Amino acid sequence: MIDLKRLRDDAGYRHGIERKRVREGLLAEVLRLDDDQRACAQQVQQLRTRQNAASKEIGKAAADERAAKIAAASALKDELAGREAELATLDAALRALALQVPNPAADGVPDGGEDEGDVVRVVGELPTVPPARDHAEFAEYAGWVDKERAAEASGSRFAYLLGDAVLLEFAIVQWVLTKLVAEGFTPVVPPVLVRERTMEEAGFFPTDRAQVYDVDGGDAFLVGTAEVPLSALHRGETFTPESLPARYAGWSTCFRREAGTYGKDTRGIFRVHQFDKVEMFVYAAPDTSWDEHERLLEIEEDLVRGLGLPYRVVNIAAGDLGPAAAKKFDIEVWLPSEGRYREITSCSNYLDYSARRLGARVKGPQGNRYVHTLNGTACAISRTLVYLFEHAQDPDGGFRVPEVLVPWMGRARLEPPQR
Repeated sequence: MIDLKRLRDDAGYRHGIERKRVREGLLAEVLRLDDDQRACAQQVQQLRTRQNAASKEIGKAAADERAAKIAAASALKDELAGREAELATLDAALRALALQVPNPAADGVPDGGEDEGDVVRVVGELPTVPPARDHAEFAEYAGWVDKERAAEASGSRFAYLLGDAVLLEFAIVQWVLTKLVAEGFTPVVPPVLVRERTMEEAGFFPTDRAQVYDVDGGDAFLVGTAEVPLSALHRGETFTPESLPARYAGWSTCFRREAGTYGKDTRGIFRVHQFDKVEMFVYAAPDTSWDEHERLLEIEEDLVRGLGLPYRVVNIAAGDLGPAAAKKFDIEVWLPSEGRYREITSCSNYLDYSARRLGARVKGPQGNRYVHTLNGTACAISRTLVYLFEHAQDPDGGFRVPEVLVPWMGRARLEPPQR
């Protein structure tokens, strides 16, 4: 939720929102409705004051004046009821419209849209020889992914993960969680069905509603990331300064409709409706959230380097940021079969945008303040496997297990299938 006072008074705040390419006229509509709501609230308060005074006058009035006083108080009561109903309508309308306003892009976020982010750094050497098979061909050749049978069972963009690919997935999860626990994260397996309120407070509704599967006629929703239930873990709570930062690592299965991606990334398991992911989520003190953002990025880079994947870090442009993010870094890994970098993880600082909806605060000497919330993908398993299928395959069809995963796999190499 945006800060309406800052929206009214801070031109820089408004400019940060406009950099996200919001619908023309949206901010003006919000400000007009905010003016109407505040004027109505003031009228309601004045009427309540007058009604209280009128009630006191009835008790003090002489007998011959009491009927007139009661009639006047009754008229005030009716007028107040009408204004309160008007205020309730304005409150609901203002909230619904304000929910459509994104978090302003922070200073240091480049202008522009998709593919116009700033490349912060490039790490690792690109392979000089392309793999014999792309990720989809290799997965099918190894017998690790079956999309054809999954389509019969569930429809397009689903897959059966089979054999050693399953062991690889759980090796990755074990390795990632072990590293995150050592970094001070509490591991969590959260619920993946949440209420509409939870989606809204996490910053996903109303903007991303088209991407979400609803259940029971919209009474519950399947999450597209563990970030959503993790954000509700401390809903309405007030932290002590000593308890922050509170860091969590959530493992969950995730579900996304992938609306608007028809015909894109249809091969393999790069873009599917169901996948598993380890997500980092942090509640931070407002004064330290930018340090936490850099820390999340460092952890993500360490994980990608550990898997031996060449990558680059991109500071995402304002017009390509999600509604809740003030700033976001993407890590993109080189995908040899496409000859370009593709996203593997991202990390975002929401500042107090989500915390305003959640009512999550931290105590302070000058009063309680909203906490800042941050999130970062430690590992999206299916997408990670896609990169490994291309970078770790051998010419003979075998697979080199990344060194960091060997303790969980028990093998340094997976032999090619026997034909």
